[in-house]
Amino acid sequence: MAWFKREKKPIENPTPAEERRVHTEGMWTKCNSCRAIIWKKDLEANWEVCTKCDHHFRLSSRRRLEMLLDEEPWIELDADLASSDPLQFTDTRPYAQRLKEAQRKLNMKDAIITAAGRLNGRPVVCCAMEFGFIGGSMGAVVGEKVARAIDRSLQQKEPLIVVSCSGGARMMEGVVSLMQLAKVSAALGRLDEAKLPFISILTDPTTGGVTASYAMLGDLNIAEPGALIGFAGPRVIEQTIRQKLPEGFQTAEFLLEHGFLDAVVPRKEMKPYISQALDFFVG
Repeated sequence: MAWFKREKKPIENPTPAEERRVHTEGMWTKCNSCRAIIWKKDLEANWEVCTKCDHHFRLSSRRRLEMLLDEEPWIELDADLASSDPLQFTDTRPYAQRLKEAQRKLNMKDAIITAAGRLNGRPVVCCAMEFGFIGGSMGAVVGEKVARAIDRSLQQKEPLIVVSCSGGARMMEGVVSLMQLAKVSAALGRLDEAKLPFISILTDPTTGGVTASYAMLGDLNIAEPGALIGFAGPRVIEQTIRQKLPEGFQTAEFLLEHGFLDAVVPRKEMKPYISQALDFFVG
């Protein structure tokens, strides 16, 4: 019987079972719309749009600028502006601590990046908001950076593009945050007088004080498919008016149908669409 037996040689430096396994955690994600399982690299290559149903995931501010601006290096403006926590605000945690955590995690000072670059060869000033930074909320720094972007647009005679992705005004800065609505709106008035185009891109979500100020003041207001856009949340509105809201209320498609938007444009078509619009505005 020994002829049928095979002696197993001892393995030198045996590898733990955990190390021999193929690690796939974090390589896949589930679509919020069609529930399909998608390989993350395919999702990234498709600009965070589901390859099965075209659901638009949220896109980071830097990736947004990479998508809209040409491959040549763009210049980040006012990168060092940071909040000074004017109210020394504390709720469950100090606001200063929230700021430091967001800055460390995202490697940016606040919830927006402003840049000077080119879109299909045309010089533009572009701002992109970052929802991951305290919900993309607009505090003093966000308002100031948008206002400075408008000033640069006026000085350089270049079109302005702002990509909104925000939960609204930053309540930790109180009235200082709310003042930004008037400041930015007044600056856009000067841009309008100079006959320089302002294109507003509304992504998921665009709500609160951002909707109530620059997001809805574009010469052209464009949204991505399925984006949540509004001022107050549906639950608050229903409790206020004591009525059931229509299905799809506050989606980009609903707002387009009722005249609040000029277009709903898929992400992959956004850059050529804006380029064509700018050709129409300024030739």
